[in-house]
Amino acid sequence: MNLKPAILDILTRDDLKQIVDDLGIDGVDRRSADGMRSALRKARRARAEDLLAYMRKDQIRQVCEAAGVSAKGKRDELVARLVSEWQRPKRTGKKGTPMANDNDGRAGEKQQGLPSRNEAGNGKKLDVSALESWLWEAACQIRGPLDAPKFKDYILPLIFLKRLSDVFEDEIRHLAHEFGDEKTAAKLVEQDHKLVRFFIPEAARWPTIAQKTTGLGEHLTDAVRAVARENPRLSGVVDVTDFNATTAGQRIVDDGRLTSLVQVLSNPNYRLGLEDVEPDILGRAYEYLLRKFAEGQGQSAGEFYTPREVAVIMARMLDPQPGQTVYDPCCGSGGLLIKCHLRLLETKGKRENGRLKLPTKVAPLRLHGQEINGSTFAMARMNAFIHDMEAEIALGDTMHRPAFTEGDGGIRRFDLVTANPMWNQKFDARTYENDSYERFKRGTPPRSSADWGWVQHMYASLKDRGRMALVLDTGAVSRGSGNQGSNKERDIRRQFVEDDCVEAVLLLPENLFYNTTAPGIVMVLNRKKRTPGEILLINGSKLFSKGRPKNYLEEEHIERIAEVYHEWKAEEGLSAVITKDEAVKNDYNLSPSRYVSTGAEAEVLPLDEAVVLLAEAEEERAEADRALDEVLANLGFEGWRNG
Repeated sequence: MNLKPAILDILTRDDLKQIVDDLGIDGVDRRSADGMRSALRKARRARAEDLLAYMRKDQIRQVCEAAGVSAKGKRDELVARLVSEWQRPKRTGKKGTPMANDNDGRAGEKQQGLPSRNEAGNGKKLDVSALESWLWEAACQIRGPLDAPKFKDYILPLIFLKRLSDVFEDEIRHLAHEFGDEKTAAKLVEQDHKLVRFFIPEAARWPTIAQKTTGLGEHLTDAVRAVARENPRLSGVVDVTDFNATTAGQRIVDDGRLTSLVQVLSNPNYRLGLEDVEPDILGRAYEYLLRKFAEGQGQSAGEFYTPREVAVIMARMLDPQPGQTVYDPCCGSGGLLIKCHLRLLETKGKRENGRLKLPTKVAPLRLHGQEINGSTFAMARMNAFIHDMEAEIALGDTMHRPAFTEGDGGIRRFDLVTANPMWNQKFDARTYENDSYERFKRGTPPRSSADWGWVQHMYASLKDRGRMALVLDTGAVSRGSGNQGSNKERDIRRQFVEDDCVEAVLLLPENLFYNTTAPGIVMVLNRKKRTPGEILLINGSKLFSKGRPKNYLEEEHIERIAEVYHEWKAEEGLSAVITKDEAVKNDYNLSPSRYVSTGAEAEVLPLDEAVVLLAEAEEERAEADRALDEVLANLGFEGWRNG
């Protein structure tokens, strides 16, 4: 049976009113019990298990009796029994075809071309913990024939295919608001593919794939190729894996293991629609698979996945406006670009057919990204496709071969730049000294850390009134300060401070990032500062909630940080506004913890920062030795220092 209508029929008018108010469902006549029931039947937010929480034990017993299950036992036992009954496989029609159900729970004929779905919002939110358990279970299905680093080559394309299928299903539902019902909407979409942002052929829809029992490898390969044919922007992105591939005459992953993998990914508890998971679910999955199986990918952005909350903070700080250009030079799977896109939707969008859309008079963002890793580049294009973003994503090495240039050979410039480059990358000095784009005018970074190389590239990519926000290691704003003599990072930082480019620095809490427990900072630079001669320093090290395995920021923390930044205010224990002269007095140390005390104990130098400092010292020693050798050679003592 369909549990949700049975529950709604038993709930009283007062119960229904309470639920409607709690869920914030608008446009409902709260005087009419039937009207509220109808609205709740259609609301995906009103899940059956949530509705049960509003019921008394005697009401739950009535539902049990209607469902034909035992009404004996404790309240929790009854609820578990009902949910279990509800999640049992649906009855089948002719030829074993599942019978579909409409949103209001009435049994109907199978809707041709319309994928099945979790009825009544049965899907659970796929949070980080659930995602990781799900991915691990999936990986276990193909552990035998594949080396661990190759798991992602099979799992990620299937996750993407399922996401496409679930989002396509959501598209049909949204169109049903306009065309009356889902069956009509599905039929019209079959006739005119332009009604949806992308069209998924029936053979590539997840319900079809999940029912396939023979020849699955060939079917999956044909399915992803069919998707690419229907949606040319995905050619070379979704269709890169041959699920039927062989080596030495043997299948790499046989149909039995592929079937097990598909069944795990078909878990009815999880959907991958736009409202079911965080926007960059693909990037999160990729990051987990890299981390879990310790695959060394060099400059892979997946290794440095930006936590959702940090990406949201950066988007709130940048506050993108209609028509602006946004650039991420190391975009990974596109998460930071997505957050900028979503921020514009939040501030300028209007709700149509149940989702936010930009009005026709509001120009969308024009998004640009470059990524060096082929796998994450493909996911960035997938994400741009799913979110219907105007995005140009390029594959390549930004530091050595930037993709976005002008006709005269100069660097293309953008309104906003956002990035989380890999921290403390090591580039040879020739990277900066032989640069034909004149990006590194403020100095050559040390070999031990490219942080200020990335800052200079991004700053060179800004228009005259452009702004940028990037995530860096905490040491990027303090290393070298207080040292006697020259220090490459401090000297570059001094140039940016004296040129009045640095607008704000936010110190993040510890243990947010997967690859390190170090806190990290968000630095904002502005070519046309609101408050010339001032720098806002925010110590957000205490604004977090404890989590396992990682800490996280609540919405209230994000709001507080964004408010302090936009209102440009000093707040005891949280923020300080310093002048350029104060930064000079502190030898260009811009660490918020130096200016804003939170009452915490004295800081301990993080291990990774100590390693960078040691590498810088070794580099400086080597340069001093070379200079000394030249002097000694000129005096006739060549090789004397080494005996």
